[in-house]
Amino acid sequence: MRVAMIGQKGIPATHGGVERHVQELSVRLCQGGHQVLVYNRHSYMPEEVSEFRGVRVVTLPSVATKHLDAISHVTLCTLHALAAGADIVHYHAIGPALLSWMPRLRGTAVVVTIHGRDWQRPKWGPTASAALRCGEWMAMHAPQETIVVSESLTRQLAQTYGRSAHFIPNGIAIEENEDTTILDELGLEADRYILFASRLVPEKGAHYLMEAYQTAGIEMPLVIAGDSSFSSDYVRRLHAACANGHVILPGFVYGERLAALFARAALFVLPSDVEGLPIVLLEALGHGTPVLASDIDPNREVLGVLGRTFRAGDVDDLRRQLTASLADLPSMREQARRASPFIRRVYDWDSVTTQTIAVYEHALSEAGRAARLWLRSGHSRVGGPPPLSLSRARRTSVRARSGASEDCSTRPPDDARLGA
Repeated sequence: MRVAMIGQKGIPATHGGVERHVQELSVRLCQGGHQVLVYNRHSYMPEEVSEFRGVRVVTLPSVATKHLDAISHVTLCTLHALAAGADIVHYHAIGPALLSWMPRLRGTAVVVTIHGRDWQRPKWGPTASAALRCGEWMAMHAPQETIVVSESLTRQLAQTYGRSAHFIPNGIAIEENEDTTILDELGLEADRYILFASRLVPEKGAHYLMEAYQTAGIEMPLVIAGDSSFSSDYVRRLHAACANGHVILPGFVYGERLAALFARAALFVLPSDVEGLPIVLLEALGHGTPVLASDIDPNREVLGVLGRTFRAGDVDDLRRQLTASLADLPSMREQARRASPFIRRVYDWDSVTTQTIAVYEHALSEAGRAARLWLRSGHSRVGGPPPLSLSRARRTSVRARSGASEDCSTRPPDDARLGA
C-alpha cells in the first residue's frame, strides 16, 4: 500500500506525541513492504530531510502562526498526496481532519486517527475551538475508517456521534541506549530528582506542578523538560516562577538523553488536564519509573494500579500526593519495576502496526465498494469521470477479500510515484 501521513509536524520526532506515533508506525509499515510518505513542516524540521529509515519525507511550507500553521500545511499536503497517487491518506488529529473529505471525494481511501479532543485545550479561543469541534465531527463522518488512541475516548465519541471507531492505543519504544552526560550537565544525581517531560502548554499542567512543588518545600530538584508550542507567554511565566534554584528547565530533551532522564528519575509527574493516550506516561512506566499523574480518564486507563493519581487541576491535592509519593518511593519503585514488562508487552508498536494495516485494508475495501456502486449507478455512461483511485481500490478490495498480498516488485512503473 502507498500511504500518505498528514497532520504531524514531522519526523525524525524530536518532541510531540503525534510525531512519535507517526514515526514508529511509518517505519514499521515500510519494514513490512509498504510505501509511506510523511510530510514535514519547515518550522518543525528546518533542515531538509528526504528519507528516514525507509520512509519518504517531503517538507512543505506553512503559515507558521498559532492558528494557521497546521491547516495551511495540511492543505498543501493533501493536494500533494492526491497528485502523488496515494492509496490511503491518513490524517492525524482532529484539526487536520477538517480536510479529510477532499481525498474521499476523489475516491481515495481515508483514515483519521483521533489523538485527543483538542478543542478542550485552553490555548484555543472560541473560533478555533469551534473549528476543532467541526474537525472532530468530520473525523467521525468523512473517512472510511476512524482510529482512536484511547479506549475511554472511543466510548465518548461513540456516545456523542452514534458511530463506532477502532480503538488502537499508542505504543512504546524504549530507547535502550542512554546518554547520561545530561545528568552531569544539569547537576543531577540518579534517583534524586522529579521529572516532567512534555510540551509546555497550559493543558499539560506544568504550572500546577511548579506551584505544588514550591509550596511543599521539597529539596529534591524538579526537572521540567519541554519548551514552547506557540505558547511563549506561558513559557515565560514558567521561567519567571522559577525563583529558587531547584527547578531546572532544560528545554526539549529527546532520544538517548531523555531515556537517561526517565530511567534515573525518582518520580515522573504528569499533571495534564487533557490527553489522548500520553506516550510519555507509557515511557516512564516502560522505564520502570514511579509515576504520579492527574486522574483524567486517559491517564487512569494507562495507570490502573501501577501508580498514584491526584485530582486534576487541584494544586493542594497534587502537593499532598507529591509529598506522599516521595515518602513512599521504595514501594513505588518496586511497583514500577514490576509494571515495566507488562507495559512494554501491552503497548507494542508492532501490534499497533498490525491493527492499523487491518484498518487500511478495510478502508480500501470500502473505497472499492463505493467506486463499484458509483459505476453501477450509471455515471460512466453519462460521461462522468470515475474516481482516480478506482483501479487501485478494486485491486486492493479483491486482495483484502482473498487474503492475498501484493509483492511491491510486481507493481507497474507508474505505481512508484509516491516514492518519487
